[in-house]
Amino acid sequence: MGVYDFTVTARDGSQVPLSEYQGKVLLIVNTATGCGFTPQYEDLEATYARYRDQGFEILDFPCNQFGEQAPGTDEEIHQFCTLKFGTEFPQFRKVMVDGPAADPLFVYLAGQKPFVGFAGPKGAAMKPIQEAVDNAFGDQAYIKWNFTKFLIDREGNVVERFEPTTDMHEVDAAVAAQL
Repeated sequence: MGVYDFTVTARDGSQVPLSEYQGKVLLIVNTATGCGFTPQYEDLEATYARYRDQGFEILDFPCNQFGEQAPGTDEEIHQFCTLKFGTEFPQFRKVMVDGPAADPLFVYLAGQKPFVGFAGPKGAAMKPIQEAVDNAFGDQAYIKWNFTKFLIDREGNVVERFEPTTDMHEVDAAVAAQL
């Protein structure tokens, strides 16, 4: 099984096989509109604008699982992102990323690249949050917070996981290296 074997749900409810993205470099991210990391949408859009003509896509999956920081309907979330941050990359239906109702794609991604810790200066501040997530979901705590990103190469391999505390310049450089 690989990334291209999954089908996800678009905002309009239609089913989208990830095989439609075969041959592209992907950055798959769970997001939230009311999170301290929400300004990363700006950096994500800048990366998308820089590389989309080279075969790069960002696949955005809103998630309300962490502190209920993605309230609203899928359409309200999309309006917020496009109006506030000018996002143009594909945004899918809201998903769960932890626990028994976790979306199978995120279970797979986290299985390929498990959590190894939060990076950077904000890493220490995120430790209590990580512990709370672990306590709440135990061995089904696949994702620790909003804006966890998975980089997929052109062959569909999960090559890197970036926690929300990873500097976005590092994410951009990793995307460029795959192109």
